[in-house]
Amino acid sequence: MNTILVLPILIPLAGAALSLIAWRSRRLHRAVAVISAGGQLVASIVLLRNVLQDGIQVTSFGNWPAPFGIVFVADIFSAVMVCVAALTGFAVMIYSLTAIDRRREAYGYYPLASLLLMGVCGAFLTGDIFNLYVWFEVMLISSFVLLALGGERPQFESAMKYVTLNLISSAIFLAAVGLLYGLTGTLNMADLARQLPLVAEQQLVVAISMLFLIAFGIKAAVFPLFFWLPASYHTPPAAVSAIFAGLLTKVGVYALIRVFTLMFVQDVGLTHRIILVIAALTMLTGVLGAISQNEFRRILSFHIISQIGYMIAGLGIFTKLALAASIFYIVHHIIVKTNLFLVSGVSYHLTGTYELKRSGGLYAKYPFLSLLFLIPAMSLAGIPPLSGFFAKLGLIEAGLAREEYALVAVAAFTGLLTLYSMTKIWGEAFWKPRPDEVDAGPVAEAHSRRMMVPITGLAAITLAIGFGAGWLFEISMTAAGQLLDTSLYIKAVLP
Repeated sequence: MNTILVLPILIPLAGAALSLIAWRSRRLHRAVAVISAGGQLVASIVLLRNVLQDGIQVTSFGNWPAPFGIVFVADIFSAVMVCVAALTGFAVMIYSLTAIDRRREAYGYYPLASLLLMGVCGAFLTGDIFNLYVWFEVMLISSFVLLALGGERPQFESAMKYVTLNLISSAIFLAAVGLLYGLTGTLNMADLARQLPLVAEQQLVVAISMLFLIAFGIKAAVFPLFFWLPASYHTPPAAVSAIFAGLLTKVGVYALIRVFTLMFVQDVGLTHRIILVIAALTMLTGVLGAISQNEFRRILSFHIISQIGYMIAGLGIFTKLALAASIFYIVHHIIVKTNLFLVSGVSYHLTGTYELKRSGGLYAKYPFLSLLFLIPAMSLAGIPPLSGFFAKLGLIEAGLAREEYALVAVAAFTGLLTLYSMTKIWGEAFWKPRPDEVDAGPVAEAHSRRMMVPITGLAAITLAIGFGAGWLFEISMTAAGQLLDTSLYIKAVLP
């Protein structure tokens, strides 16, 4: 067994189990959560290094070889996703030490967050389509409890919408898995990639692929299946919103890219054209929803939707450059969006509100916090030389190369509206004077300084990606090459 391949899953599982054993010890919960998140980050970095040096990593369980046994697979794409997920999880755990109240800690916030990180990494590493469903359910259970944790009425309302839509997605996903197994007799993704082109009734394969598109589209919050997201992401504490915004929809995007590059490539002219149209509509509806809002986290929630459109646009274009730009965009967005939600939490801590009309004066009193907002905000809008500029530039170049001028126009227009909505937050929350002139107090200011430690780290990573975009884009190009050359994945799993 390749131990390093399963450590990003085993470490948070062990941390959650240890926290459950010592349920009454708040101090132990906090220590175990940070240590397990840090250990997961170290293991994910080692895994990424091994994949870059030695190629695709595979391990099977119980001496049952693929396609019969449970298989974990790490190519460059999945290893990068595990690494950035662990990085985000570690930053949010550090932030939570100050931001999460004692009541939520007593109800199991830290073990639930560890289980969520385990589910995310399990989804990225599994090589079996049914086990992908299992990891989705692990994420759904832990995220539902985190969303409702605290017992506030808005949380319960949003949690019911969230879990209902995601259960519908899970039912469609499970039905598609059953149909796929009935058609091919296998659920191993590498074996499915080998078997699906041999199916005589290719129209059935296309129909099943549409079921997967709907199921993963709900998870990823694409048009028109996104309405659960802005109704739920603004209700829990900022730390929970941040980890949701950074990771959960990206698992849906990852699943879409995985199955529509490895398995469902028999009728690219139809399936990927549909994805391209959905991408353009997702960009537009998300950004139009964002500019109509006047609440900090609601604006950010709608921007998640619009940015998902950019990520799946590369899949719809389906060239090496386009896929590389999508991978680059996912990495950039996870870090930037997580950071923006963390900044919103500090803003709430200092002003007592998320409503932009009732806040203000942050630039005058807290210039460093204002800088920490500007870095991810301008990166999200695509201002050079920040990371978002290079991500959007790669997608626009790929679209122009394939003569997808309508998509390029939508992407550019969405970028302008994104900049407008970010300047709207800046003008209301940071630049204008605060209406009530209430002082946050020394305790709140001390807490906010501690909360800004992980925010500063993520902002520094955003700057590093922007000023050193070449190395990440090179990795993304190599990952895109592996996605397009499916024989590499198949030979690694089924030698």
